[in-house]
Amino acid sequence: MVNLTINGKNVRVPEGTTIMDAAASVGISIPSLCYLKGINEIGACRVCCVEVKGEAHMVPSCNNPVKEGMEVLTNSPRARATRRVNVGLILSQHDCRCATCVRSGTCKLQRLANDLGILDTPYAPDLPRTDRHPWPAMFPLQRDPRKCIKCVRCVQVCDKIQSLNIWELTGSGGRTTVDVSLNRRITDADCSLCGQCITHCPTGALRERDDTQHAFDALANPHVTTVVQIAPAVRTAWGEPFGLPPEQADVGRLVTALRQVGFDYIFDTVFSADLTIMEEGSEFLRHFREGKTRIMPLFTSCCPGWVRFLKSQFPEYTPCLSTAKSPQQMFGAVSKSYFAQKAGVDPRSVYSISIMPCLAKKAECSLPTMHDPAYGADVDLVLTTRELDRLLRAEHLPIDRMPPTPPDSPLGTGTGAGAIFGATGGVMEAALRSAYFLATGKNPAPDAFQNVRGMDGWREAEFDLAGDTVRCAVAHGLGNARRLLEALRTGDVHYDFVEVMACPGGCVGGGGQPILGDDQERAADRAAVLYGIDRRAPLRFSHENPEVLTLYRDYLNAPLSEMAEHFLHTDHEGWEMPAAPIRPDLD
Repeated sequence: MVNLTINGKNVRVPEGTTIMDAAASVGISIPSLCYLKGINEIGACRVCCVEVKGEAHMVPSCNNPVKEGMEVLTNSPRARATRRVNVGLILSQHDCRCATCVRSGTCKLQRLANDLGILDTPYAPDLPRTDRHPWPAMFPLQRDPRKCIKCVRCVQVCDKIQSLNIWELTGSGGRTTVDVSLNRRITDADCSLCGQCITHCPTGALRERDDTQHAFDALANPHVTTVVQIAPAVRTAWGEPFGLPPEQADVGRLVTALRQVGFDYIFDTVFSADLTIMEEGSEFLRHFREGKTRIMPLFTSCCPGWVRFLKSQFPEYTPCLSTAKSPQQMFGAVSKSYFAQKAGVDPRSVYSISIMPCLAKKAECSLPTMHDPAYGADVDLVLTTRELDRLLRAEHLPIDRMPPTPPDSPLGTGTGAGAIFGATGGVMEAALRSAYFLATGKNPAPDAFQNVRGMDGWREAEFDLAGDTVRCAVAHGLGNARRLLEALRTGDVHYDFVEVMACPGGCVGGGGQPILGDDQERAADRAAVLYGIDRRAPLRFSHENPEVLTLYRDYLNAPLSEMAEHFLHTDHEGWEMPAAPIRPDLD
């Protein structure tokens, strides 16, 4: 153990502890900008510098270990002056038009400048930086190099966590910046569109393509019937920017808000998550019974970021993907066929909008395989949770005083199994619940497959299914997915059924979720909300969803039927990576 003092407090911590962590252990917070624990500990921004008695120079606290007898001052006049200089230099190379920045109010640089009393840029602005290639305006991921502060967070997250190499440092000295690696255009890179670079960017240098105006245009069009679906993970986070606790920011309150905005029909994607389970669970059971999974596992396909990753990094496994569309796309197809018929509206007049925690969904809805000649695109527009929050703010709604109302029917009822789709392991657990019923004719205990839950990056479990052993694996985060696939490739492991989600924690940690600027990872807390919904749900099995059963009885006939194959399944080999498809009607 090492003994030291920080701001006059006696501190005793294990050897090797950084100054920043030692300070945090006694409730002393040291400002930082580039730091991400375990990911980016390079002291690039120098904002976390502290004064150490006896040291001639200021010391970065994020990557320097404590020493016996060390005396540290975290906010001395010298430390504060150094911090002001360093932040001022960063501002000199930053586009400071904060009023029109999407991150205004949640920007770490903006907050630091205010905390340090920097009310004007103290150094002459130097903003000549541009990307090497023109950035496509319609790409789902948007970048402004003038706001990049070279903290390297995006580089490290993309490389260390997601095991992709989309970003790199280029240039030298004051001209150093971050750009797409290997001198590529972003549309030629293997970007999965997971959006983790956005959620870890401390400024507004990275953001999603803003499609809120398209939603307002649809609302203003008298010839359009607007249909909205709300993803399971959205309900865990949409209230965070409004200061609403999870128990108040439920889906019912959001439904009420969207009705006041003016949308015609509001539905719950939990319905189509149950529908996905019926199709994917049936597909898995068929593969398992036919012995196909003894050769290669069936991979879940509801995460488009994971699908993009697989197709670009391990294309030989593309045929192993479930052909079931994601819940987003299934809902879009059903809303423009079955629902349009029941509502008596022209399918081509239905404008289907998804509210998702994800950037990759913006690309998924524009795939050529997600269209039908009878009605066009399954889904016309995708808004992230962040875009939803901006849309609600634009309407100046009293969110905290709105009473909850239920989603519309007949596509609004969901089960607990559909709700947990948004958490890592949730798709696997929900699918196994229904696969067990389909195999045995009786329900398992609702929590019989809870061993697939948790935040470990790669989890394994075995379950009994009508006397046969099913070997399962769950991975979240693309770095873990890469390790799993490489182990499959070398024959070190074998599974029957594999669930992968691109984002750490699953959809609850998606790249489209709110950014509050405090660097706290909220995926585990958000997942707990979904498991609480499942635990309290009157129905916990997808095959018991009455509206799903009615849909099969009146329209689709049965899972994997010809009608179901037409509307609810897709061809993953019908499009190519790395080029990201762009919807021409949004250009």
